[in-house]
Amino acid sequence: MDQATATELVHGLVAIPSLSRQESVASAWLVAQMRGSGFDRAFVDDAGNAVGELGNPSAPRTIVLLGHIDTVPGNIPVRIDNDQLYGRGSVDAKGPLAAFAAGAARFGSAAAKAGNIRVVVVGAVEEEAATSKGARFIAARFDGKHEPIPTACIIGEPSHWNRVTLGYKGRLLLDFTADQPMAHTAGPDASVATVVVDFWNWVTAHAARVNDGKDKVFEQLSPSLRRFVTSTNEEMHDRVDAQFAWRLPVGFDATAFMKELEQQASRPGGQRASRTSFSLKFRGYEKAWRGDRNNPLVRSFLAGLRSVDASEKLGFVLKTGTSDMNVVGPVWQCPIVAYGPGDSSLDHTPNEHLPLEEYWKAVNVIEQTLIAFADRED
Repeated sequence: MDQATATELVHGLVAIPSLSRQESVASAWLVAQMRGSGFDRAFVDDAGNAVGELGNPSAPRTIVLLGHIDTVPGNIPVRIDNDQLYGRGSVDAKGPLAAFAAGAARFGSAAAKAGNIRVVVVGAVEEEAATSKGARFIAARFDGKHEPIPTACIIGEPSHWNRVTLGYKGRLLLDFTADQPMAHTAGPDASVATVVVDFWNWVTAHAARVNDGKDKVFEQLSPSLRRFVTSTNEEMHDRVDAQFAWRLPVGFDATAFMKELEQQASRPGGQRASRTSFSLKFRGYEKAWRGDRNNPLVRSFLAGLRSVDASEKLGFVLKTGTSDMNVVGPVWQCPIVAYGPGDSSLDHTPNEHLPLEEYWKAVNVIEQTLIAFADRED
């Protein structure tokens, strides 16, 4: 696959809207492109993922290139302007996914068979929906029972073409309502809004205690207030509908923390909150995951980057968000990094755009990394 064809691939993929749970057209289109570019097998799986495979299914080593094909909402007119591709998903994360498909196509079926490896490219669904349906399906497929656990995995997320991401913080979401009978503002009871503010103040104080002495953001517990809506219903009850969210550090005991939150919700303001009823719902929990840099996959990336530009040094980063690495990393326990062209600070923004020169470099890095990985014996 030459540069012009690779550019057509990413442009075409970005041009197809694919909000979470609305990815079917994009998945079918990408499968057709992978079939046409020499993949041995390409299909839409039962989860809706676009899957392309190179090499023998029974090869002793499998490397999974797991990107995601869904996007967040936002209508950005798709165009190429000054060698920049504008459009929703150009960075997060159709650019990385297209780099996977193009780089794997350049590596080719013959190289996979000669290296006795299987390359599996996946455009996963629902990564942006906090359900990670596609990644969970792939994790269950390669579970050591149905198919062998992958030898290595690359997650498709932007990190610039010359850097890899070694880890992501975890996540916990709490949706809840707080309800109490109406009361006069001059009375002794706190308003339901005040009770929830007291609860939030406890959350921030708790995080401060956990983070004491920890200077790196990746090691900290990071709470955020996502939603706070007050209302009064016809039954004369005051209500708050709110969402708290946390980014979790590696090793954080989320189970114990959820119990602590439940206990605190039952007494957030002492006597002032005696009339308040809470209803809590936890969701979106993902463990934090951090890989190491001393493994065959990272060494293959080092070799791949040197092959593309000997003057560049591979950079390593840790991200404070989450990705599908949080889903498959704890299951597979294999060498894993995230990689892809683009500036992650443009994720979800109205100005999302991808430098096509950087994208083409990433395509070549993927190709050369696969060559290096196939040649390795460790």
